[in-house]
Amino acid sequence: MAFTVLVSDQIPKRSVDMLRAAPDVEVIEKVGLTEEQLLPLVAGIDAWVVRSATKVTRRLLEAAPRLRWVGRAGAGLDTIDVAAAKERGVEVMNVPGANSIAVAELAFGLLLSLFRRLPEADASLRRGEWLKSKLMGRELRGKTIGIVGMGKIGRAVAQRAAAFEMRCLAHDPLVPADAVRGAGAEPVGLDELLSQSDVVTLHLPATADTKNLLDAKRIAAMKPGAVLVNAARGGLVDESALLEALRSGHLAGAALDVFAAEPTGANPLLTLPNVVASPHIGASTREAQEACGDEIARMILERMAAAATA
Repeated sequence: MAFTVLVSDQIPKRSVDMLRAAPDVEVIEKVGLTEEQLLPLVAGIDAWVVRSATKVTRRLLEAAPRLRWVGRAGAGLDTIDVAAAKERGVEVMNVPGANSIAVAELAFGLLLSLFRRLPEADASLRRGEWLKSKLMGRELRGKTIGIVGMGKIGRAVAQRAAAFEMRCLAHDPLVPADAVRGAGAEPVGLDELLSQSDVVTLHLPATADTKNLLDAKRIAAMKPGAVLVNAARGGLVDESALLEALRSGHLAGAALDVFAAEPTGANPLLTLPNVVASPHIGASTREAQEACGDEIARMILERMAAAATA
């Protein structure tokens, strides 16, 4: 039995080569295409590998009668119409753990940049200034970090928080309390976490239930002077409420890798001096991309092998 795989986003060459090396597998690698350009390509494919750029829409799924598997070389599934795929019997796969270290490290990189005012320090030096006495920062040691979401990324954050000698609280109704404690965190309700944490960091998927999880009311309930870290999904936070909390001084700062609209354009959050930001690069390490690409390639090949012998 022969299979055709479409790779429509950039994944590591070695991951594509894994697919090409399999017997009876044809790989079509076409990246950067629009929905209109993808329509004729998907008509004859059995499997489809994507990352973040390609939107797997209902229209495209309906134009792919042979399609059996869609694999996203990343954690989230918000770029895939999962409901439409399920209706058509298409299995949707992702690799939520493959980029956990990269995202956890970025969360701490952003947090340290905020606490130690590193962007400001760097910019001042480049202007020829020496602001040593003015760039007073804060230490992470002794602070309370509240982790919302205790999947693989949240647990990786908890491990790193322990290394910084931080007290760690966590909220995740889907993870048993014993598992949270085993990861080095104290399980608490969301309201308690928000009121006690000096740092709140989000590690949740974007779903209907998590949209604007941190709305104006919950942001107001955060500990005065706390900071927010979001390296998960922009839709988790009401950005208007966050903007007001940062301007008023209720929150001391925010470290953001994700935004409600991406690319951001003229987002007012980026005008604030107490915001450190990056353009959704949480999983953008060589190691993470190789792990994501290799794992999704293996998953696709395993399913093809099983189908060929069924």
